Amino acid sequence: RVESGKTVYLMDEPTTGLHFDDIRRLLDVLQQLVERGNTVVVIEHNLDVVKCADWLIDLGPEGGAGGGEIIAVGTPEEVAQVPQSFTGQCLKDVLS
Repeated sequence: RVESGKTVYLMDEPTTGLHFDDIRRLLDVLQQLVERGNTVVVIEHNLDVVKCADWLIDLGPEGGAGGGEIIAVGTPEEVAQVPQSFTGQCLKDVLS
């Protein structure tokens, strides 16, 4: 397949079961895809991955029937400042 730089990659928890070194390698590959003009959308709970995102959409406030609302949007630093965001509160520690 020819690289067009216009591909959207959608990944659901791609780090599940990966070793820390493999996660680092995955992040490098995802960054290369973005640098080539592609869009990468990742659904993820690993805060070491979440903190690397250009833009976050935090859904909640809980999972399942207790979730589905947009709680916060923005950069990881912006989401970390939203008191209603459980993800944001956890991101504070990872970002500092």
